[in-house]
Amino acid sequence: MASDGHTSSTQSGFFSNSGELGGAQPQFTEICTALYERELLLIAHKGPSNVSILRRRLAGLPHHIRSVARYLIDNNSPLDIDPHNGSWFIKQPGKCPGHSQPIDKKRPWYGQYADYGLVIPICITTLEGMHIELDSIDSVNHATNTLHTNKHGWFSFDGEMAHREAETSQHKAGFGTSSFTDANAVLKRQLLKPTTAIMASACSGHMWRHKSKGAPRALSLREMRLSTHINWKNFTLKGQA
Repeated sequence: MASDGHTSSTQSGFFSNSGELGGAQPQFTEICTALYERELLLIAHKGPSNVSILRRRLAGLPHHIRSVARYLIDNNSPLDIDPHNGSWFIKQPGKCPGHSQPIDKKRPWYGQYADYGLVIPICITTLEGMHIELDSIDSVNHATNTLHTNKHGWFSFDGEMAHREAETSQHKAGFGTSSFTDANAVLKRQLLKPTTAIMASACSGHMWRHKSKGAPRALSLREMRLSTHINWKNFTLKGQA
């Protein structure tokens, strides 16, 4: 019973701190509800099996969701918001921006600006098509001109996956075997230099099939959190020139 009471108290307080938003409170509540429902569904299907980790993740939801909701309501990004779905929105371009971005655009930029915590875009190619995901840098090695991202692993400043990471990705996707049947298996990951068009498409969940646009994907709470840390002025860490 004590546990149920704690959960009830946490959930009842979930929306109670929205008073500081004044007239935006109904929109804030709608965004929180959409984010909460989406993340709980994701956890139910793909969440951690470890009970301790699951509890910590659930306990952190109210804080993270309130933070994202506040940012969506009061932000300086070039994007619109869809409060019903708790997501970003911008008109989708006909083709994936950055899919053929030249190396000479990436190498000098990452050589100068790659740093811990920087939010960066990764172009993902599958059998179904292409989309761009947000990730963040957690390690940089200027001696080898490589960086490590929190989710997708090592990349060179040229944008290509490091050799070991590429081999692991191909193995998981089933290259060289007869079991390669998953349409969502990743064929290629490529680091992009952030631009307004690229980051806007990543935040909005844009997807492209081979000959047409696809329905936008719903961003995880992790990606939504990353979207709130984008420096739309120049895409570097705040304080960098």
